Amino acid sequence: MINALVLQSLPADDTGASTDQSAWPRLYLHGKWTLPEYQRLLKQVSAPSQVPRSLDASGLVALDTAGATLLVELLGPETLADIVDHAAGLSPEWKALLQAVAASMRGRETPQDPGHRWGDGLESLGTLTVSGWRQLLQFFAFTGLTITTVLTLLPRPWRWRWTALVAQMQQAGLNAVPIVALLNFLVGAVVAFLGATVLAQFGATIYTVDLVAYAFMRELGVLLAAILLAGRTASAFTAQIGSMKVNEELDALKVQGLSAIELLVIPRLLALVITLPILGFIAILSGIAGGALVSVLSLDISLTQFIGIVQQVPLMHLWLGLGKAPVFAVLIALIGCLEGFKVSGSAQSVGERTTASVVQCIFVVILLDAVAALFYMEMDW
Repeated sequence: MINALVLQSLPADDTGASTDQSAWPRLYLHGKWTLPEYQRLLKQVSAPSQVPRSLDASGLVALDTAGATLLVELLGPETLADIVDHAAGLSPEWKALLQAVAASMRGRETPQDPGHRWGDGLESLGTLTVSGWRQLLQFFAFTGLTITTVLTLLPRPWRWRWTALVAQMQQAGLNAVPIVALLNFLVGAVVAFLGATVLAQFGATIYTVDLVAYAFMRELGVLLAAILLAGRTASAFTAQIGSMKVNEELDALKVQGLSAIELLVIPRLLALVITLPILGFIAILSGIAGGALVSVLSLDISLTQFIGIVQQVPLMHLWLGLGKAPVFAVLIALIGCLEGFKVSGSAQSVGERTTASVVQCIFVVILLDAVAALFYMEMDW
């Protein structure tokens, strides 16, 4: 007598499961293995203690994908695939169903909680490093492609997109003047208040004027304008180009033989290169105006005296500050456009790329400003 390994499920309430171990186990299926019975099967049926060598499905009443999936989970896809070919009482339809489910689940690993491992942090660091390196390579490649396109267009002025350039200058430059001027005016007032509070302890309140003038000419004016454009304009570039990619407008340009770099990137790049130095100059004037207001109202420094001290500041500091504006503009425009081309085709991707664009632009602007400050200091400028 051959001992049997029985895995049984009945359609009524008296369903049950029993197991007998044997050197040559045989699996018997009974009842309905369908979705309505799935919860009952989960409670009543457990995996056999031995690997079955054969299958008898003569007592099987019904089978669907839910039941087949449960059988694969209990027996394993390899075991079920081995025994289903020679199963007794199994219709061709059910056999094909079991084989298809077993094949689809083969190779899947049961998710397990890995716990906390000491190497998880190192693995995350490696992943971020590789991702950052790939993004850097993509940026260099995109920069090279853009430079090549610009050099190609220089001797061909009839291909320049003047309308797009003027429109982008208005959007990125003219429309940004109020927020840039207001923000720098308020920051200038704050710097003047802070300088007066500290310098008053040494009886050097008059040097608050020099503090405001030097700070905004060399650093704060262009830096704050660039950060505002990074959050305002770079995000707009990414969202616009990303939406065009989602709507397959970029594919339409390619089909027509038009260059997306020439049509979309170059006007935005030139618009920022032209407008950011102007916005930086406006930011410097606004910051100094905020400091002047505080000096006149709170520090007993007349407007004429304030202007006279500012005029004594060497003009070189203004050029050092404005000299960083074109570099910031190029980086902001390239990063914003590149992130737009990275959109994968969904609304979620547009949001993710827009966020990445703003974060990268602000990080790069602040990093480059710090490097420039160190360079100016080493050059004794």
